[in-house]
Amino acid sequence: QVQLVESGGGLEQPGGSLRLSCAASGHTVSHYTLGWFRQAPTQEREFVASSGGKGDTIYYGDSVKGRFTISRDNTNDTVWLQMNSLRPEDTASYYCAASPHYPATFSAQYYYWGQGTQVTVSS
Repeated sequence: QVQLVESGGGLEQPGGSLRLSCAASGHTVSHYTLGWFRQAPTQEREFVASSGGKGDTIYYGDSVKGRFTISRDNTNDTVWLQMNSLRPEDTASYYCAASPHYPATFSAQYYYWGQGTQVTVSS
C-alpha cells in the first residue's frame, strides 16, 4: 500500500505559477513511478507527468511540455509539480499517483491515488 496526499492547489491568474506537492508513505516509494494526472469536469483523466523511481526518467503530456516540471525527493518521499505559464485550460483537479510499472503514462498503470487538489486558472 502507498498513501498519497496532495497539496498546493488554488486560484491563479493566467501566466502565473503554482507548485503542487505530494507526500507519499507506505511501501518503499523509490520502487514506484510517481505521476500526476488531471481531470476537468466532463473530461477524461489526462496524463500530466511522471518520474521513474530514481527520478531519472521523466515524461510529460503534450499539453504541458515546456511549462510544467516534475521532480521528486526519495529521501523525503515527496514529488512536486511546478506549473508555470498557467492557462485557463489547465483548470482541473490534479491527482498524484503511484505505479509499480516503468514507464507509466496511462492511468490504468497506476494502483494508488491521492484525493486530488483543485487548480483554477482565471483572471
